[in-house]
Amino acid sequence: MSFINRELSWLEFNQRVLDEGCSDSLPLLERLKFLAITASNLDEFFQVRVGGLHLMLSSGSRKRGISGLTPSQQLNAIRTRSKKMIQDQYDLLNNELLPALQKEGLNLLSSSDITPSQHEALASRFEDSIFPLLTPLAYSEETDTASLPAMRIILACELESLTDNAKRNIFIPIPDGINRAVQLPAADTSNSATDSNIILIEDVISIFAEELFPDEKLRAVMPFRITRNGDIAVQEEDAIDLAGEMEEVLAARKTSNTVRLEIPTKGPRQLKALIREVTGAGSAETYIIDGPLALADFMGLAFSPGYDHLRDESWEPQPSSCIDPGKSIFDTLADHDVLLNHPYESFEPVLRFVEEAANDPSTIAIKQVLYRTASESRIIDALIRAANNGKQVTVLIELKARFDEARNLIRADELQRAGVQIVYGVKGLKTHAKICLVIRNEDGQLKRYTHLGTGNYNESTARLYTDISYLTSRPAYGADASLFFNAVTGRSKLTRFRKLVPAPTHMKPRLLELIAAEGKRAKNGEPASITAKVNSLQDEEIINALYKASKDGVTIKLNIRGICCLKTSTGGRGRREANNIQVVSVIDRYLEHARIFSFHHGGSPLLFISSADWMTRNLDKRVELMIPIEDKNCRKRLQIILDAAFKDNCNAHEILENGSSRRIIKKKGQKKFRMQEQLQNRARKSAKARAHERTTTFEPHTPAE
Repeated sequence: MSFINRELSWLEFNQRVLDEGCSDSLPLLERLKFLAITASNLDEFFQVRVGGLHLMLSSGSRKRGISGLTPSQQLNAIRTRSKKMIQDQYDLLNNELLPALQKEGLNLLSSSDITPSQHEALASRFEDSIFPLLTPLAYSEETDTASLPAMRIILACELESLTDNAKRNIFIPIPDGINRAVQLPAADTSNSATDSNIILIEDVISIFAEELFPDEKLRAVMPFRITRNGDIAVQEEDAIDLAGEMEEVLAARKTSNTVRLEIPTKGPRQLKALIREVTGAGSAETYIIDGPLALADFMGLAFSPGYDHLRDESWEPQPSSCIDPGKSIFDTLADHDVLLNHPYESFEPVLRFVEEAANDPSTIAIKQVLYRTASESRIIDALIRAANNGKQVTVLIELKARFDEARNLIRADELQRAGVQIVYGVKGLKTHAKICLVIRNEDGQLKRYTHLGTGNYNESTARLYTDISYLTSRPAYGADASLFFNAVTGRSKLTRFRKLVPAPTHMKPRLLELIAAEGKRAKNGEPASITAKVNSLQDEEIINALYKASKDGVTIKLNIRGICCLKTSTGGRGRREANNIQVVSVIDRYLEHARIFSFHHGGSPLLFISSADWMTRNLDKRVELMIPIEDKNCRKRLQIILDAAFKDNCNAHEILENGSSRRIIKKKGQKKFRMQEQLQNRARKSAKARAHERTTTFEPHTPAE
């Protein structure tokens, strides 16, 4: 049996995102957003995945991945595929988006486009707001060029002395905090007073850079951008102070080796040679860019004010019909379980869950895992308030959440200073489970309330990612939650759970058992099926189990947003072990992030949500949770969400045997079905019906006893 290469599969996912940007059925600024997302995705891919392969290559490793390729072969394949994707990005930007934006009055100007009056306005802006922030770095053979900042645009300059004609080179890093797009006044010849004229900050600095160097002439200037290896991990076996070790990792990333160098197509040859020399980038790491660098920054341009007609209509998160806003969240959960489908349904009940607990005199303790939080987090504020109110607050904060390590260090310090008991994850593993436990004293008895989910406690991403939240007061779930926290804070084993299924100890064996059980039923001639929604599928054991189940006759439907190392069948005399497997990927306005699994189980389906993808890193190397959903209404809703992806004929893609994909097109006579739009409409109708019910239901006051 064979597999798709993980890295190439991820690049095909990013191509699906880029294809959304190429769709002229979308509003113009939404297309620009998708382009910016692909650039941001590619940045992280090079930092982490390509960075990791570089480490393997430099160590002499020839270890083959799941598809049989060595690190060197993978890097060559990645370069070939990435170059094609980058070409597609700039073809879209230069040939479609920028000309179309110009027609709408949103003009991206170059230095040669600006008028004398605009030049005068820019000169004043440079002198007052930009010049004071710049720190040029002189270059010599002794210069430590490893200190050049990564993921930021840097200007390489060639200067010539006006006195002795001596030449030298200077680097000007563009500092964080300066807006990439600089607004210009309307041109003298502008057709419309409402036109928006923008020039990029690197072009502004290039125009006026000579002012930084009196008595020298600027002979040449060119922007470039370095991507350094971000796949640097803490050596935990020797880590006495994990927070201190993480600070060292963050520092090491700033000076690690170059895995990608981006330089423009047009630029002085001598500067290109110098930049490659000082960054240590060979031809394999160098990417020639036909346009502005750092397209991820164009996300800001997509939010330019005054162009609402070029954006999608807003979809507001709806209030859950299961929750009475005038009633305590704990009274609601004492009555029934609550399942929320974000962002179609608001994240507010999850925030209320923690905030009410923080203020509630009956609350004794709050225990929570935090992986990624919002920059201004109500969750953090509530936990600090709870500690100040005398509650026992324990927070496991994962310092190894990649690229959120610095923020999490700051958050951990804030919580610790408030008196919160802090645990820095689990040694040797990342803690990725999404769980919060509230313990209350109700009439002299302890009662536990639990939130379990598929996404982070982050109110910002909860409006952008699709996730599931499950809130319950079921005693078995609360008891398991207590066991979970005792295990991760007390360094004991994840055992004796009644409902929750943890990784890395139990989840993979349980999944393999469930898959095999469906295969056994199929071989006995019984109906058997597996439906799953995950972000990524890479684990070899899980894939082989799915191959076997498919060969046994199990109908398998997989909704996989990103990486899929499973090879689907072309049908006919193709790969028989995958003939019963359908894989779709939905790319739409929200990032698909929820993990939901359903097993037919002889007609009594078993449904789960999970924090874990079906990847080896999640199942074997992280602390994760899989949660069975037993409430009848919650199960029904989960199944509807699962099934929706396979009805989508607008934004779904079929994953093909070679790892590429093709969009699923609406057939003649078939009704349009867009999964995310349908789920938004369901949430809206449910909220409207519940609001109507509340306004037409009279509840009498009863005399106090």
